[in-house]
Amino acid sequence: MTKNARISLIIIAVVVVVVGGLILISKLTGSPTPPQQQPGSGNAVGPVAAPAAELLVRPDSHKLNDAPNAKVTVVEFLDLECEACRAAYPGVEKLREEYGDRVTFVMRYFPVPSHRNAELAATVVEAAGKQGKLEAMYKRMYETQANWGDQQVSHRETFFGFARELGLDMTKFEADVNDPATLERVLKDRKDGTTVGVQGTPTFFINGSKFTGRPSYDGLKAVIDQELAK
Repeated sequence: MTKNARISLIIIAVVVVVVGGLILISKLTGSPTPPQQQPGSGNAVGPVAAPAAELLVRPDSHKLNDAPNAKVTVVEFLDLECEACRAAYPGVEKLREEYGDRVTFVMRYFPVPSHRNAELAATVVEAAGKQGKLEAMYKRMYETQANWGDQQVSHRETFFGFARELGLDMTKFEADVNDPATLERVLKDRKDGTTVGVQGTPTFFINGSKFTGRPSYDGLKAVIDQELAK
C-alpha cells in the first residue's frame, strides 16, 4: 500500500469517527421528535363538545317565540337571501304556530358573503326591529325573496319600499340602516355562528344539539317532540 493510500484511509476513518460521535451526542442530548399526526386527525381528541349555550342564545338574540318555561329552544342561523332558508321558512312558521307556547324559536343572522344583498337584508330587518317591526320585515324578506334574491345589484331601494309599506318612520329607519352599529349587530351573530361550526344556511340547533339532515317540517318536528318527551 502506498503512502498516499494509507493517508487517505486514515482521513476516512477519522471522518467516520467524528460523524458517528456527533450522531451519538445528538441522540443523547437532543429533544425528542413529536409524533407525526395522522392525516385528517386535526387537533380534536375524543367527541366534539356541544356549543356553549351563551354562543347560541345571547341576551339580545331575537326570539320569535318566547315560551315561558320552555323545555325546548330552537335556534336557526339563517341567510335571508338563501333559497334553502326560504324553503325551510314555511315549516318553521308552522312549527311556531303549533309549538309557540312550549318552544322558544330564536333567529340568528348568518348572511353569506357571496350573496350580494344578504348583509343589507339582515341590516334592514335589524333596523325595522328598532321600531317593533322585526318579525314583519323578516317575513316580508322571505315572501318577496324571489323578486330580489340571487342578484348582483343592490336592492336597498326595494327594502326601503318594504319599510314604507310597514309604516316605519323613514328618517329613523334610514339612520338606523346607515348606523355601523346595526351591521355590527348582524355580524356579531355571524361570528357566533362561525364559532359554533355553522358552515351553511339554514343551520338549526335544538336544545344545543346541531340538527342534521334536511330541515323539513317533519324532520324538525320529530326532534322537537323527542325533546319535549324527555
